[in-house]
Amino acid sequence: MLNKLWAGMIAVGILYGAFQGKMPEITNAAVDSSKEAITLCITMMGVMALWVGLMEIAKGAGMIEGLSRKLRPFIRFFFPGVPKGHAAEGYICTNIIANVLGLGWAATPAGLKAMEQLGELNGNSKVASNDMCNFLILNISSLQLIPMNVIAYRSQYGSVNPAGIVGAGIVATCVSTGAGILFCKWKDRRQRV
Repeated sequence: MLNKLWAGMIAVGILYGAFQGKMPEITNAAVDSSKEAITLCITMMGVMALWVGLMEIAKGAGMIEGLSRKLRPFIRFFFPGVPKGHAAEGYICTNIIANVLGLGWAATPAGLKAMEQLGELNGNSKVASNDMCNFLILNISSLQLIPMNVIAYRSQYGSVNPAGIVGAGIVATCVSTGAGILFCKWKDRRQRV
């Protein structure tokens, strides 16, 4: 459905430009945007490779395991349906750590594996469990201390202070994560009553 919506908006824009006699500008904009997209992709691939590599080094050095142990009380509180020591715990911890460090791309594989494990705990039902919903909300709200993707985008587009967003990012993601946790716990409690 979304593909049809985007295709429709593009078609309407091109037709409108054609009727207004702006086809050369549309063509130039398409070519310039394509060049910019490739440049941005190459820049972001470099950033992604750096941070995914650092996550692997952190894993190999035992840092991820150490941080995961510190996160386990939170995991027990927020995901009560996950048995202690289950594989989902490790994937959830890795996902949270990567998100906190602003490494959304490095968080994605762990998030997919966590959701797969949570689905198995849910008996592969077509209806999501509370733990699955809680994980999705926590992942989307994504507390970040270092918003690497935004810093990279700002740097790519010539910002004088690319890291100037860090303070606002911390506040915004703390509020969104806090609201997400409160909402999940409220819904859990309401469902039990």
